[in-house]
Amino acid sequence: MNRGLYTSAIGMMTQMNNIDVITNNIANVDTTGFKKDTTIVQSFSEELMKRFDDPAQSLIKRDNNIGSVSLGNFVAEVSTDFTTGNMEKTGGIYDLAINGDGFFTIETVDKNGNVTEKYTRDGSFTVNANNELMTKEGNYVLGENGRIIIPNGNINISENGYIYVNGEFVDRLKLVDFENKETLRKYGDNLYNKIDETVEKQFTGTIVQQHIETSNVNIINEMTKMINVSRVYELNQKMVQTQDAILGKAVTDIARK
Repeated sequence: MNRGLYTSAIGMMTQMNNIDVITNNIANVDTTGFKKDTTIVQSFSEELMKRFDDPAQSLIKRDNNIGSVSLGNFVAEVSTDFTTGNMEKTGGIYDLAINGDGFFTIETVDKNGNVTEKYTRDGSFTVNANNELMTKEGNYVLGENGRIIIPNGNINISENGYIYVNGEFVDRLKLVDFENKETLRKYGDNLYNKIDETVEKQFTGTIVQQHIETSNVNIINEMTKMINVSRVYELNQKMVQTQDAILGKAVTDIARK
């Protein structure tokens, strides 16, 4: 009976994790370039059950395998779906979208002054008072020569990421792609961080100016998942209540005898 309680409780915890992921997806349905997450659920290793000291068994072997039992499922990993979102025309000079695979390179500075490179699909950029190209969160957009300074004038950004002002070349966006995008980790501010196992490769996408990439979250699919997950959670909750009631009744009846 205790095993049943544990299995149902683990099931509730798994569905709570699922709800957290789905809720985050729904909250970012309008976030530029956001990539939805999905949970990968695995079962705990099965335990072999034995019958010990069975009088029916021989004196030499007094235990017998009677089967195996799993303690339920758990969320083993949260995976990011890098499917490309839709292109949306904005008319903004600094709004850029990547058509195909790849990422913009962003410079971040932490509270200790450490400078690191991060990556994003969110190309809704702007410029600061010094005409430096930046994200909405205040991080610098990098070019092949470092931070990008865009003078005033007629700005044109080619599909290869070359930046021209009044026909004069300024810099090229630092665009990257990765062999194993599944190793990227969400960092916050719609940015990704790479790990030691992440392998870079040549950028093969194209840049579309005056466009942004919308989130790849399908709100109807996510709401449907939320309903299904909530139902499974409620079922596990009822199982816990039922098993708790049975245990209580068993204790009461034993006490009377």
